[in-house]
This record gives sequence, structure tokens and C-alpha cells, in this order.
Amino acid sequence: MTRTTTAADTSSFSRTLALLVAGTYFMEILDGTIIATAAAGMAVDLHVRPVDINAAMTSYLITLAVGIPISGWLAERFGARKVFTLAIAVFTVASLLCAVSPNLLLLCLARMLQGLGGAMMVPVGRLVVLRDADRKQFLEAIAYLTWPALVAPVIAPALGGLLTTYASWHWIFLINVPLGVVAIVVATRVVPTVRARRVPPPDWVGFALCGIALAALVVGMDRIGSSPTRWAVVVLWFAVAILAGGTMLAWFRHSRHPLLDLRALRIPTFRVGNAGGGLYRLVINAVPFLLPLMFQLGFGWTAAEAGLMTMAVFAGNVLIKPATTPLIRRLGFRGVLLISNAGGAVVLAACGLLGPATPPAVIAAVLFASGVLRSVGFSAYNTLQFADVPQARMSGANTLSSTIAQVATGLGVAVGALILRAADALLAGTVPGAPVVVSYQWTFAVLAVLMLYPVFEAVVMPKLAGDGVRAR
Repeated sequence: MTRTTTAADTSSFSRTLALLVAGTYFMEILDGTIIATAAAGMAVDLHVRPVDINAAMTSYLITLAVGIPISGWLAERFGARKVFTLAIAVFTVASLLCAVSPNLLLLCLARMLQGLGGAMMVPVGRLVVLRDADRKQFLEAIAYLTWPALVAPVIAPALGGLLTTYASWHWIFLINVPLGVVAIVVATRVVPTVRARRVPPPDWVGFALCGIALAALVVGMDRIGSSPTRWAVVVLWFAVAILAGGTMLAWFRHSRHPLLDLRALRIPTFRVGNAGGGLYRLVINAVPFLLPLMFQLGFGWTAAEAGLMTMAVFAGNVLIKPATTPLIRRLGFRGVLLISNAGGAVVLAACGLLGPATPPAVIAAVLFASGVLRSVGFSAYNTLQFADVPQARMSGANTLSSTIAQVATGLGVAVGALILRAADALLAGTVPGAPVVVSYQWTFAVLAVLMLYPVFEAVVMPKLAGDGVRAR
């Protein structure tokens, strides 16, 4: 591995670089979720139905998921600084194109370009940060890289509503332009030039199979959340996903240079971080989608009231963040995951008990606790998955984990919508006239049950798992 030293390389871990990558990660996640609250205003300007705006969300998530696996190879082949800087530029230009799109078709095309930039931007940046950090600095490095995943989905509904109400939906994308310009300038100064001496040829067959499988899976889940649901179309998309996915796994096992290196899954801590961790991310990312809807449709609150209450989750995220690293060092990964996962299941069940008559202070307390546990759980999983990965395999492990995390995030909203629609249908047939809020209560109860698998995985985890990165 050749390396060009820059001013940022005077220490093994650059906090400036970590903050830069975290900032780009924040932009990527925010743009994946903020559009939901602006759908009505966008639909009026683009002369389509609000439900049609889902196409702009899906096109972004699909391109993001499909593009991630190739990002590691691009960084090795052309150098991390070039790829990372180009990715920010693509994301920034695409954001501008989104803002000036005159119709839905051009908006979707611009969103796909934006997803392509995001797919290269975050995995490459995270890879550079993790390569620079030694084992004793892993907890601190991951703490920097985790906060965007905690903050962005929570503030997106409130920010999207404010921008749409008091400015226009165009500003959802325009705010990325000055941020992107600043990020490019900083990236040229702090991102080291890292590239491999020998780079294997790209796995185009694996890339095609992975793209087809991920795209079909995301579209299939998105179709389930549509209204009305065309089950024949859903089954067809899932069949394509299963066929392409099975062929992809067989190809990866026999290919000399597979696009996704599955060998990292043999490492127990990496497997836990991406199996139970993947389901954890899926469940957690369904919550910011469901809460504002429950508050508005089930409780009769305004959008402003719902957004303000949701910020209690953000408060829990932020206030506990300084304590997450000491907690992991004190209790170990097993102890922290047991507390965060079991507590998360309890909080989800508590959300299912909330109703219009519940005092606002009680609701805020439940959401605050959710934010605290969310912050601790994300930090533990994001650190644990790389705790025992050798540096030689870091690129492949990073690409694989990024792909799994993005798929889990993309499916979170779809799974939440699926459970909600199933609850609606069940109640309509068994309890006609049931209040709207009851469907949301059952949805949170199901999510609480799903959280039991990560709890079980934490119970059977070795007590000293990941201990190599706990030292100061």
C-alpha cells in the first residue's frame, strides 16, 4: 500500500478528517429521509400526486445501495482523496440539479446521480478514518462517525417541515451546495492519498448481480408500502431479488476477486455487528418514520407539534453521546448491547402504550429514553463490527458492512409501513371503527418483538468480545 503523507498525517488519527466524513454522512442520511415531509409541497409544484414523490426517495436509496459495493475498489484503484473529493462534487452538483428539476422524471434522475455520489462518499471516507486509527483509538473514531446516523433521521422531519413551510422544498437540496463546496476544500487538505500497489480487476459480474438483487429487494419492499399494494408485482420483485441474490452469493464464493468479500463474516464480532446489528438498524430506522405519523394522524397533533416532540429523541442522542465510550470501556460490548437492546425493546413496547390522553411529559420521557438507548446501541455496534478485523481486510469489511447498513436503513421505512398496513387491515376486519392510533400501537409492539433477536444475540455473545479496542 502506497501512501502520500499530508499535513493531516502527523498523528495516526485525524479528528478533522473524522469530522469531515461525519459531515458528509450527515448530508447523505438527511437527504434520504428529509424529502418525506416535503412530499405534499413538491407534488403541487411538479404536478403529480404526493404518493408519486416516493419515486424520488426510492431512486435515491436504490442507487445508494447499488453503488456502495464498488466504492472500495474505486478507492484502491484511483486513491481515496480523488474518489472522496469527486464523490462530494457529484453529490453537490446533483443536489443543485434536484432543486431546479421542473418535473418528477428529471428529479428522479438527479436523485440517482445524488445517490451515486453518496455511495462513493461515505464508505470511502470511513475507510480512510478507520485505516488511520489504531485499536486504542477505535472507540473515539467510531464515536465521530456515528453521530450522523443518530441525528439526521430524527431532525429530518422537523427540518423538512420548516423549510417547506417557511421557505420552499427547493431548499432541502440547496442547503447542500455551500456545505458541499466547503467539504471539497477541506477534503483536498486533510484526506490522505491512499491507494493499493496492485488492484485486482473489477468484479463486474458481481456488481451486476449485487445491483439487481439490492434494487429488486428495495423496490419490492417499497411496493409493499404503496397503496394499493399489487402483490403480484411484489412477489415478482422478491423472486428477482432471491434469484439474483443466490447467484451472487455463489459467484462471490468462487470468484478470485469478489466485489463483496464475505470472509469478514467468519469473524464473530463482525458477524454480530452485521446480523443482529442489521436488524437493530432496520427496527430503529422505522421509528422516526412512524412517530410523526402517529402524532399527527393518531393523536391529532399539528406537524409542528409532532416535529417538536420528536426532537426529544434527538436530545437523548446528544446528551448521552459523551458517555457512550466510557460505558463501553466500563461494561464491555456485551453489557452495553444487552442494556441498549433490552431497553430498546421495552421503549418500543412503551411507544405502543402511548395514546392521545398520555401527558406530553410522559411521551417526551419515553422518546428521550429511546434516544439515549439508540445512541449507545449504534456506537456499540459500529465499533464492535471492526474490533477484530485485520487491517488487510478492512477495505472489504468496510464495503460489506456499509452495504448491509444501507440496505437495513432503506428497508426500515418499508418494514414499518408494511407492519402498519397489516395492522390496519387486521383491525378493519376484526374491530371496525377502531381508532387510528391502535394500528400504530400494534406496529410498535411488533417492532419490540423483532428487537428480541438482537437481545438474544447479545446474551450468547462472549463476555470479552471486542476487548481489544476497549483499552485507552
